[in-house]
Amino acid sequence: MIGFIRLADSLSAWFGKAFAWLIVLMAVGTGYEVFVRYVLNSPTAWALDVSFIMYGTLFMMGGAYTLSRGGHVRGDFLYRLWQPRTQAKVDLFLYLIFFFPGVFALIFTGWKYSSRSWGYTEVSVNSPAGIPIFQFKTVMVAAGILLFIQGIAQIMRCIHCIRTNEWLAAEEDVMETEDLLLKKAQEEGKGTGE
Repeated sequence: MIGFIRLADSLSAWFGKAFAWLIVLMAVGTGYEVFVRYVLNSPTAWALDVSFIMYGTLFMMGGAYTLSRGGHVRGDFLYRLWQPRTQAKVDLFLYLIFFFPGVFALIFTGWKYSSRSWGYTEVSVNSPAGIPIFQFKTVMVAAGILLFIQGIAQIMRCIHCIRTNEWLAAEEDVMETEDLLLKKAQEEGKGTGE
């Protein structure tokens, strides 16, 4: 069970980090658009659509990674006061009742829209450049499959927590800046004997 959880976390992390590079492409594309629009007075017909496609892809493909790291928003004003075992029981129930039906809907509806879109090589009707969007609709299916795999890992995390009353944390791969600064200050404090 723990092996599958680690495998799913690694898979989600790999895809999340790979698609995170779209931020760089979006910044370059937006910078280029600003330059040609305001300096050369020659705006592009494709920049807005491409930035929407890249942002949507980034958002969708980062979902499983965010889930694996516990980064999704939750209303935890009561939840955080419960024992881990109680949290796991509630999470397990919510995954089964809400999460998986939503993920199945994403996969199957995404498949329907994607296959139809590939069938006639759909382009954006909002773009004068006719930007192809059929490949973007495939992202819905891929993101749904990644969420499904990570959801199974989350179910296993819940079962593990119900048994042990301890959450199995994901491997730490990224730290917030304030956490890094706090850690550095604590290490410096230990070095000076404070």
